Amino acid sequence: MKLLMTKIARSVQLTGIGLSIAMLLTACGSSVARPTVLVEQGSVLGVERDGANQYLGIPYAAPPVGDLRWAMPQAATHWKVRDAGQVGAACAQEARFGLTERSESEDCLTLNVGVPADIKPGEKLPVFFWIPGGGFVGGSSNLYRLDKLAREGRMVVVTINYRLGVFGFMAHPAFDAASNGDLGLEDQRYALAWVQRNIAAFGGDPSNVTVAGESAGAGSVCMHLQSPQQVKGLFHKAVITSGGCLQPIPTVTYSLQGAPGSSPTWKKIASEVGCDTTDTAGSAASLACLRKTSVADLLKAQGKAAGSDIMAFSPSIGNATVPQSAQQATDTGEMVRVPVLMGGATNELRLYVAYTMLYPPNITNFDVATLKAAWLPSFYPGMESKYDAIIQQYGAQSGFDGAKFGSMVSDSTPVVGINNCLYLKTADAIKPWLPALYQYEFSDPNAPVLGVGIAKGMDPKIDLGAVHSSQLNYLFPNLSNTKAIDAPDLAPASQTLSNQMVALWSSFVHTGAPAPAGLVGMPAWPTYAGGKTVMQLRPGAVELIDAAERHQCSFWKNL
Repeated sequence: MKLLMTKIARSVQLTGIGLSIAMLLTACGSSVARPTVLVEQGSVLGVERDGANQYLGIPYAAPPVGDLRWAMPQAATHWKVRDAGQVGAACAQEARFGLTERSESEDCLTLNVGVPADIKPGEKLPVFFWIPGGGFVGGSSNLYRLDKLAREGRMVVVTINYRLGVFGFMAHPAFDAASNGDLGLEDQRYALAWVQRNIAAFGGDPSNVTVAGESAGAGSVCMHLQSPQQVKGLFHKAVITSGGCLQPIPTVTYSLQGAPGSSPTWKKIASEVGCDTTDTAGSAASLACLRKTSVADLLKAQGKAAGSDIMAFSPSIGNATVPQSAQQATDTGEMVRVPVLMGGATNELRLYVAYTMLYPPNITNFDVATLKAAWLPSFYPGMESKYDAIIQQYGAQSGFDGAKFGSMVSDSTPVVGINNCLYLKTADAIKPWLPALYQYEFSDPNAPVLGVGIAKGMDPKIDLGAVHSSQLNYLFPNLSNTKAIDAPDLAPASQTLSNQMVALWSSFVHTGAPAPAGLVGMPAWPTYAGGKTVMQLRPGAVELIDAAERHQCSFWKNL
């Protein structure tokens, strides 16, 4: 067996790729052929599933435990042969909305690689590097199937884990100032650098990498785009899904000090777990205490510190990791200038309206009194003088229900960077600096949500449609927001749209333009030139729309 492994490793070194090599484990009593690739740490044994060779749970960095907790990512240890047939653990997180599972693992800085099973020796495929979403406190690479994009798009697909919540996006006065509050972003960049050094072994082209993400993953892509010196050479195109780059992000100073009259997050965490909060200059004792605190206790403290604030943990700006805001980057043009594909879903925030109805505070009424007392303050804080105008604009004729209110906040809200007018505002701001920008809107009214974005057995009894994260099922089949990946197959019309989207996305990944050859029934997709040049992705209606008019962006701008 040892001699066989040595020959295989040597063969991988000589050929430059391991994808054409199938390892017969007869010496171990198995006749299952396994694809083998040699990376910098050692050989990895993958599995072939659904027409894709998949290499799962590969460490790209050392476990950030002990003294490495809240430290920059470090190199992973070496091995001789590693079984890469199963995904690794998700990074530490609480269960959310009855979907993504709880994890207490810090040994989680791993990535997964998917490659077409029929890749030819010497073939160089573009790389699609996926950053999962989850509000910077949840999510995992383990939720996403690799095969459809790899097989049908003929690309190498990489999905990653990165530190979350208190472990990845909390600022603290004792942390290293250069990366304070942004270690999750540093993990992502460390993984991108790993891809640059290793992806050729899988048949990927390190000179043609597309960085992509959804929700918090999209926000992460924005952070990378506005930090050109920090990410130089790491990627060559970008996909931003359901994230507006111009959403204000707190500075490190603000994160350390907290809002006026409120304790900063780090103090809330430290106080909850019994660590020092008095030395605001940053004491070694405080950090040592936090490093000895259990993951379970830190996650419990994280939940208490966040309360109802869905963005209590997010990246910070003004450090070496993200030196400037997106507004500063777009004002000056100091940003990564690569082709960008960007868009979101028509009714993004109907999902969060549904969560508010289904989970505490369980608000289900939409009469004017409840709107002014609960719903509007949540999505339009400090805008009380505008409430009558908003109600008149959207509800004067027939009032509100959950779907109608959800559509309204999906048009525009200042509290979270998930709304369509912000997507267009971002597009207008970044367009002058990019070689190409393509804007879309996902609009399938029959997109699966129950059992996908909303847990099985839960139903808010409102029209949901194209809500936040629902489009992911069209790129990553059967995505259920659980590691079971057991959502039902798409309906035929939606499956047709899925196939179209994969063709468009893969064309962009290959060439920088969503213009696949032979795609019937779809107009040419022009580069973005304002709200009227947005491509609607809807079964039977893949066509240009006026998204600015659809989402009443003039009203919100004037308001």
